[in-house]
Amino acid sequence: MLSQLSNAAPDLATVYGDHHSWLLGWLRRKLRGSDHAADLAQDTFVRLLSAQAEQRALVLREPRAYLTTVARNLLINHVQRLALEQAWMDAMAQLPQPMAPSPEQQLLILETLYQIDAMLNGLPPKVREAFLLSQLDGLTYAQVALQLGVTDRTVKRYMAQAFAQCILLAI
Repeated sequence: MLSQLSNAAPDLATVYGDHHSWLLGWLRRKLRGSDHAADLAQDTFVRLLSAQAEQRALVLREPRAYLTTVARNLLINHVQRLALEQAWMDAMAQLPQPMAPSPEQQLLILETLYQIDAMLNGLPPKVREAFLLSQLDGLTYAQVALQLGVTDRTVKRYMAQAFAQCILLAI
C-alpha cells in the first residue's frame, strides 16, 4: 500500500506513514480490538487515494480529521453490514433444516441484501420512507402521501427516484 501511495502522490505517502498507526489504534478502540480494524484502516487510505486521483489538488490541512471522518463512515457501514448479517442469521435459524437455503444460496441472498441496503441508504430519507411504505407496507400512493404529509405527485416523484435507483442496482 505504501509503495502505491508513494508512486501516486508523495503527500499521501507521508500522510500514510505519519497517521496509519494512529488510525489503526483509533479503529481498534472503536471496534474493541477487532481484526477488522486493519481492513478499515486500509480502506480509509484507499478512499483517500481515490479522492486524490479525482481531485488532483487535494490538500489535507487536518489529515487526522479527514481520516477520522472517512474511517467513521466506513465503520458505520461495517456495523450496518454486521447487523444485517446477524438479522439474516437469526432468520435462517428460525427455518426448519430442510427449508434452509444451501450455503451458496445464503451467500447470494446475503449479497443481494447488502446491495438493497446500500441502495436504500443512498436514497434521501423521504424517498426511502415513501418507497418502504409503498413496497413493504403495501400502502397506496395516496396513503403514503397522507402519512408523509406530501402530495400524491410528490410521492410519484419519490417513487420514480427510488425505482430509478433500483434499476441502477440491477445493472
